[in-house]
Amino acid sequence: MRAILHHPDASVLGAAAALLAAFLACGLLAPPMFGLLLAAAVVAGIAFLALRFPIPFCVVWLLVTGMSLEMALSDLIGDQSYQPTITVIKGAEIGLGFLCVLRFGPKPDPLCPAWAFLAMLAAGFAHGLYPGLTMADSLRSVIGSVTPFAFCFARVPRSWADAVIRAAKWCPVVAVVACLPLTAAGIRPLFVESGGARLAGLGHPAFLANVCLPAIYACLIQLYREGRRGDLLLLIANGLILLLTGARAPLFYAVAVTAVSLVSIRSTVFAARDRLTLILSALALLPVMALLAGALGDVRLFKVVVNETANLSGRGLLWPSFEDAAALSPWFGWGIGSGNAIIPPDSEIVQQLHTWAAHNEYLRIGVEGGALGRALLIALFAGWVIVHTRALRPSDRRIIRLAFVAYAGHAATDNVLISTPACVMFAFVTAVFARVERDGDPDPTGIALPDSRLVA
Repeated sequence: MRAILHHPDASVLGAAAALLAAFLACGLLAPPMFGLLLAAAVVAGIAFLALRFPIPFCVVWLLVTGMSLEMALSDLIGDQSYQPTITVIKGAEIGLGFLCVLRFGPKPDPLCPAWAFLAMLAAGFAHGLYPGLTMADSLRSVIGSVTPFAFCFARVPRSWADAVIRAAKWCPVVAVVACLPLTAAGIRPLFVESGGARLAGLGHPAFLANVCLPAIYACLIQLYREGRRGDLLLLIANGLILLLTGARAPLFYAVAVTAVSLVSIRSTVFAARDRLTLILSALALLPVMALLAGALGDVRLFKVVVNETANLSGRGLLWPSFEDAAALSPWFGWGIGSGNAIIPPDSEIVQQLHTWAAHNEYLRIGVEGGALGRALLIALFAGWVIVHTRALRPSDRRIIRLAFVAYAGHAATDNVLISTPACVMFAFVTAVFARVERDGDPDPTGIALPDSRLVA
């Protein structure tokens, strides 16, 4: 494999000659096979390019995933495109993860949370699956569950990590800007009506909000590393996008992580006075937002805050069904994928809420893996984060740990592990874990100096 990577000319010429011979043979002997072979050749060519240039391919994949194109295509083409689009996006991540293992080498990760899903899969097969759930359904579901962790098993270099973190910062902005031409052409609105006007970009407001979270954390990490004004402006832009999505839980956790980080983490490149100015500016906006709440009642966030503070967007209608199913098999659950079979897709609740997902990962995992599976998943997450953040610089370590505390709270009201934004989140986290001190990265954190400033 190393010979192929470092001296590709002979192998490329040999492969091209073999493909040319196969094309000629199919054209002469089996014309119907020509199209299939052509598609295989295209896929093989893309895979070879991705193997040679994995970083650009991973960056493009991350930006595309952050757009939540499955939602846009579902709206434009129909619901039949939703699952195939997700399959392509997650399949691309599996492929890129495998190519990164080949390109950079494998890395054992015994604490990776993906192992918990495999354990729950085995327990479900041994215990018995939920009525109506097949082994094929369970296998498809476990593939979707472990895919967000695909890059965790590759020994990615520092250059890959830096590129992925930069891309994560820009994901929400790219999703919004990419939608502007479609909005101008009247193909897709930038804002959608969902209990009020909500910024959607190319996807769904909730998905865009969940992509904003790793983007905000990435901006915070870079601010504490380099103190650049560009990262500060991008942090504000991502915060504004998150605000306009009208997603309350992501906004709350983003504000909490940002505020605690600014107050408690010190840096020589991000001065205390600059952090204090940012906090006071945000606080000064609160009275203005309160005054505008009545005038901006059509904006979903203001509408909910003013009129529907305790509204859980129908989640209370979904949870009893999952609680009942979990109570029937409390220890081992009903197998991976059973969360999709609890509420029938043609039920009245689905017609009303347009979803049959739990919107509570603790309930979903309780149904799929029982108390033991849920405990294993939580333990692996805790161990994974603690162990992998030990070698990080102090600012990175504290921000990521705060982010995962927020993630644990967010999991009580959202599908944070099974949606495509989870792929963005865990690719970003993998990149942060890869930037450790042994890569020669100096640690600028410490006591803030009186004369330090944000650099240009």
